[in-house]
Amino acid sequence: MSVIDIRVRPPVGSLMELEIFPKPSEERTKSFGWFAPLPQSIRQRSFDRFKQELDEVDVVHSVIWGREVSGRPEVSTRTSEIAAIIAQNPRMFSGLHGVGLPAPGTMQTVVEGIREALTTPGIIGITVDAQTALPPQPYSDDPRFYPAFEMCNRLGGILALTISRGNEVSDNICYSNPESLDRIAGDFPDMDIVVSHSCWPWVLQSCGVAFRRPNVYLSPDLYAIRMPGYLDWIRAANTYLEDRLIFGSAYPRLGVVEMVLGYDDLPFANERVRRKVMFDNASSLLRKHGVALDVHSSPPMLDGQRT
Repeated sequence: MSVIDIRVRPPVGSLMELEIFPKPSEERTKSFGWFAPLPQSIRQRSFDRFKQELDEVDVVHSVIWGREVSGRPEVSTRTSEIAAIIAQNPRMFSGLHGVGLPAPGTMQTVVEGIREALTTPGIIGITVDAQTALPPQPYSDDPRFYPAFEMCNRLGGILALTISRGNEVSDNICYSNPESLDRIAGDFPDMDIVVSHSCWPWVLQSCGVAFRRPNVYLSPDLYAIRMPGYLDWIRAANTYLEDRLIFGSAYPRLGVVEMVLGYDDLPFANERVRRKVMFDNASSLLRKHGVALDVHSSPPMLDGQRT
């Protein structure tokens, strides 16, 4: 079965400067090492090896998420590098432009940057990770983000949010509460919103937001791999959310191969739902935003094996 991965950060250029990129010497990631060791592409810092790993599990298209860490350009990505990857591999990748919390007096520059990015071939939206901002700004619906959201919406882009427990001990667990997501989705009902980590550990609440906001797509990614509460996402996919749960690996937090195989074990109601989560939902969303996909979902898996 063909797969679309809605969230990757390949081992290329500034993407490897992100703090989430494990060191080559690490055997496993700090948070999710209990599930799987580091893949060879991370150890080798090899983009070619990364593409081989995609091929191993028939990942036919991936979306590269940029990240702007406010106040820390040294650990932020460059959209020009993402665009270059797409230009060299137009059928394999599309991308998202990272947006950070605007510093005073810089909003016009941020908005113009979004305008430029979203007219670049293959860049189909923006990403916001409010919890990484310096000084910390944990809530995605901070009014200072709204001009960026408005420009993204005006240009027909996807808004991709990262909302979860946060990585610092000092973070308040309420930062991952999906109330801010609900407000954004209500304020921009025509803008497609993809939520990486899906507000874990507020799993039921994230499902509740998606129930009432049809423009919200949940991508639990590695939090769906046997983390507490993960079955509620699967139950939602088996009922009302079958069209809006989307597979994402969150590479390099875990390897793409390990994540795809992990999702193969999740108790979806049937292969039709599994195929929607792994391919069809992302395909529909990406085609809506101008991504050309040459492939179509293959038939359901047989006897628990990937085909």
